[in-house]
Amino acid sequence: MSVDLIEREAYVSAPVERVWRVLTTAEHIRTWYAFGGAEVDLRPRGALRFRWDEHGEFHARVELVEAPTRFVFRMAANPDQPPERGDATLVEFTLAPEGEGTRVTVAETGIEALDVPDEAKAQHAEYARLAWTAALEELGALAAASHG
Repeated sequence: MSVDLIEREAYVSAPVERVWRVLTTAEHIRTWYAFGGAEVDLRPRGALRFRWDEHGEFHARVELVEAPTRFVFRMAANPDQPPERGDATLVEFTLAPEGEGTRVTVAETGIEALDVPDEAKAQHAEYARLAWTAALEELGALAAASHG
């Protein structure tokens, strides 16, 4: 079974611009994803850092910013490592207006190219499925409740 593409989507009851702000600002990211804190340099090749008390700090690099519809970054698969090929996956968020809200899609690719055993790839994929599902739920709730 291929584990190279993990994709999740959700409808968020908020306009694209508000969802974008929640998706890309550090103060919001620590609420819906990186609960130990986040740092964001929202420019191509900008540095990202995501922290979790139980997992450590993960480094990422911005690959593409097309506000307010696409945000792509390469994230290290292991804590305290640079996001280099062989040790990183590509994460792409796409936002599209839908009615009064926004359709948010997240896709993580590159798991098959990680320089780890197949069992570790399968574990990464399973964790990604659960993590992105939960993250989209939290992002959606935060964006829907946010007014700023």
